[in-house]
Amino acid sequence: MLGLRIIVSMVTGMKTARLSPPIRWATLGAAGLLVVGCSSDSGTTPDASSGDVSPAASVEEVSAPQSRVVLTYDGGVLVLDAGTLEVVGDHEKDGFLRVNAAGDGRHALVTTDEGFQVLDTGVWTDGGTSYAGDPELTDDVFAADTAGHVVVHGDRTVLFADGTGDITSFETAALRSSEGLPETEEWTSEEAHHGVAIELEDGSMLSTLGNEDGRSGVRVLDASGAEVARNEECPGVHGEGTVAGEVAVFGCEDGVLVYDGEFAKLTAPDEFGRTGNVFTTETSPVALGDYKSDPDLEGYLLSDIALVDTAAPGLTVVPLPEGVRYTFRDLARGPQDEAVVLGSDGALHLFDEESGELLESHPVIDAWEGPAEWQDPHPALKVVDGIAYVTEPAANAVHAVDLATGEVLATGELDVTPNEIAVVTG
Repeated sequence: MLGLRIIVSMVTGMKTARLSPPIRWATLGAAGLLVVGCSSDSGTTPDASSGDVSPAASVEEVSAPQSRVVLTYDGGVLVLDAGTLEVVGDHEKDGFLRVNAAGDGRHALVTTDEGFQVLDTGVWTDGGTSYAGDPELTDDVFAADTAGHVVVHGDRTVLFADGTGDITSFETAALRSSEGLPETEEWTSEEAHHGVAIELEDGSMLSTLGNEDGRSGVRVLDASGAEVARNEECPGVHGEGTVAGEVAVFGCEDGVLVYDGEFAKLTAPDEFGRTGNVFTTETSPVALGDYKSDPDLEGYLLSDIALVDTAAPGLTVVPLPEGVRYTFRDLARGPQDEAVVLGSDGALHLFDEESGELLESHPVIDAWEGPAEWQDPHPALKVVDGIAYVTEPAANAVHAVDLATGEVLATGELDVTPNEIAVVTG
């Protein structure tokens, strides 16, 4: 099966692509095809190399980088000042919306029916000077049939379209320095499926294998598009991340699949031991994963977490305190690489990443029940620079919590019910 790689430039709403020189095309053989295109940047700002392109309205210089919180709700997207949690932007948009930070410190990607729509949060830093302005839900969309996962790694951001299996990759910083959408590279999967992909720093692409009936593993394409490795021993593959040393981790229904130049399978201690979401840092060899040992479990609340040590290597299942549960939206990593869990008891629980020891528990919100459907609003967690941002849908609120002390630094009271959350750093 051919793996197609296309480089595309987006200029003033037009999309261009041309074939690469025949000699390069021929070198790919049956493993992959490469199409290359290029065009000039049509930006008209004074310094297109900076973050100043398409500046937000009412921009002002600020003393330090300003973070902002993005929240989806039924009918739109909110942007909040991360310090005060006051609403600075409200953008109406129909449909079920998901949101991810784009990785450039300024933009978020809102998953819509059309694809990945670019939200300019209005904060950025250029040449050591920080700016803040009005957010804007732009008209720029990375088109995708059934837009799915967004993965930021190194200096690249990768988007996966479940409806086609198409993979779109772009230089993360180029989203800030381009007028409109940046130049992209396009890759194809063997078949359409609910998948995910990671681009490594050497230009190789790790992408899941599957079809409409299920998912089986991961393959690796080198920078030219040629397949160099494959492993199909990861049933139900879902969730991804890279730990220290650029070791990639993918969740399976019976453990995890690890790639460090070659594949290795870490088997779960239970016959069915599903990890579906993976949370990593660049400074630790340990990945945090959710963990489900009962295939017949009803609902979305889980009671165990998985700690995957890629250096040892090994997979350890850690039970939460009695009666505490969580969902896939309630895991994160702390500033010391701790595993952070927002429990159904309303508290933030911090675990040592190596031993699994419970370090601290900080009460934040009221106890809550699991959602009837995973898309339904229920508490969610993001951690940035030691601050945990916690949504409380039952109270139409969001909180900022100092992980070191448990102090609630700010609470934002909303006129809508928050669902998904992302944070950009400015």
